[in-house]
Amino acid sequence: MASNNHHHKNDWNQENQSAGAIFMLLGFSEYPELQMPLFMVFLTIYTVTVVGNLGMIVIIRINPKLHTLMYFFLSHLSFVDFCYSSVVTPKLLENLVVEDRTISFTGCIMQFFLACIFVVTETFMLAAMAYDRFVAVCNPLLYKVAMSLKFCFLLVTASYAWGIVCSLTFTYFLLTLSFCETNFINNFLCEHAVIVALSCSDPYISQMIILVSATFNEINTLMIILTPYIFIFITIMKMPSTGRGHKAISTCASHLTTITIFHGTILFLYCALNSKGSWLMVKVASVFYTVVIPMLNPLIYNLRNKDVKEAVRKLVQSYPVTNCKVCKDVFVHFQRM
Repeated sequence: MASNNHHHKNDWNQENQSAGAIFMLLGFSEYPELQMPLFMVFLTIYTVTVVGNLGMIVIIRINPKLHTLMYFFLSHLSFVDFCYSSVVTPKLLENLVVEDRTISFTGCIMQFFLACIFVVTETFMLAAMAYDRFVAVCNPLLYKVAMSLKFCFLLVTASYAWGIVCSLTFTYFLLTLSFCETNFINNFLCEHAVIVALSCSDPYISQMIILVSATFNEINTLMIILTPYIFIFITIMKMPSTGRGHKAISTCASHLTTITIFHGTILFLYCALNSKGSWLMVKVASVFYTVVIPMLNPLIYNLRNKDVKEAVRKLVQSYPVTNCKVCKDVFVHFQRM
């Protein structure tokens, strides 16, 4: 009995010690002369991300012509991009302008938990979109039957649910670790690898859990993405109608560009840079997939999309902003893209 009490007391002390731990996000502090230029660059990127993704959600919602299944997926992709950029970027911006770069244990774990949800969700959302493109190109006559709204809602819900399950699992095993009082994180965000590296206890189980889960997620989503695209390209090659083939290639090219950038960066970060030989390269890769990619997605998908540009034109013309010279110039530039 005394032994059990002693065991519980040690557990409580370990949890209490971890809860009081302070993490220091070093970020780009080794380049003091770049702090303000980087702040301006990341602030601009974040502004474009917020306006681009929330703007897409609003445009899709208010325009009946965009109430299709492809835009249903795109609106959720925009929401996920907005969310995981907002989990990371504000703290990054704060650390570039303040001296105190500390983040509490709770804050660090919460940042990891939320970012993990949205990154895993996006991984499976892109896979669901690949399947949607496969049905649209290879079985257009059966599209409405195969891709019912109920089924698409199920795919999106499953993506969010799996993101939450993965994140809860990873976070639970992080919480079983103990941490010392002050920990220096040589990055601008709380990633699993850097949190585990700071642990005072054996992180083997936590590392194995995320390795197995991440490998499972990557292999499955890449298989779900690559298999339909093999059939899509075969179908496009056989198409007699060049117009329809060109439209199919255009839509799929946008999706493939997003997939290549997203998965390429993550694989580069966790495979090529696994040795952590260059912390600068790790930070650059981290910036790319947490800050830059959420900005790129709405641009990749929508800048050359006639339906979206038409929706934006109608929206702009329906408001008195057309009297503003700057607004007119921006709109004219947008139309030329």
